[in-house]
Amino acid sequence: MNSNYLDYYGPLLLMFILSCGLAGVLVLASAIIGKHKRSREKDQPYECGMRPTGDARQPISVQFYMVGLLFILFDIEAIFLYPWALIYGDLKVFGFVEMLLYIIILLAGYIFLWKKGALDWTH
Repeated sequence: MNSNYLDYYGPLLLMFILSCGLAGVLVLASAIIGKHKRSREKDQPYECGMRPTGDARQPISVQFYMVGLLFILFDIEAIFLYPWALIYGDLKVFGFVEMLLYIIILLAGYIFLWKKGALDWTH
């Protein structure tokens, strides 16, 4: 490998290796340390602090899906901010203006959804 290539992607590779290693250590520690006694109480379904009752095929409000989509939208938006922050020094004013336009477009989408009532939980 070229040393210049490693200079660019070495920190990313190190972060990937460390995050995979930490995930593996946590799963292994949970398997070793955790209690594994099965019981009737542990085998019962549990959601949101309430015992489930009725049919599992009840219709779910579309509001839950809207919130999920909004979360994904803004989570992906945050992912695009990381590479921009890394090369901000190289881009100077052009990079700032481009990211400002990107954030303005996302903010317009957020305001549109807000006005449409996608975030209103009262209805």
